[in-house]
Amino acid sequence: MTKPLIISLAALVIALGVFTVVTDAPVYLGSDPNTCNNCHVMDAAYENWFHAPHERWAKCADCHLPHENIFAYYYVKAKSGMHDVYVFSTGTTPVMIRANEETQGILQENCIRCHLDTVESMVESAMPLDRNCWDCHRSAAHGERGISTVPQQEK
Repeated sequence: MTKPLIISLAALVIALGVFTVVTDAPVYLGSDPNTCNNCHVMDAAYENWFHAPHERWAKCADCHLPHENIFAYYYVKAKSGMHDVYVFSTGTTPVMIRANEETQGILQENCIRCHLDTVESMVESAMPLDRNCWDCHRSAAHGERGISTVPQQEK
């Protein structure tokens, strides 16, 4: 190995080490809801969840990440985290935070996964399932306000 390559690799290792310590990066591998609340734009979401019925039973990751396997879980966790860092860092965080289509699918799968005993007859019936659980149960996970950084939101 050449001396410049060794110096470059050492600088990279030191930079990554400093980044890990300064940002407390390992905490983001876990599922503590306080970690999701590290960004001030999530204050309302965290506060609403904390006072809503699911607070005793479900953490952010229980609803917002896929649970079919560990690879899907951490892939979506990393992808969502990088998106959040990007919009927060660039100042493009939307006023009204809404789940994208992929996240809506994950949320719906997790509602059914956790509440299968309750919804089993609906899932197996001939009735069309063209609605998401939160269309009727809007306040279950994040309370009456839902997720917004503004005082009022459309229903």
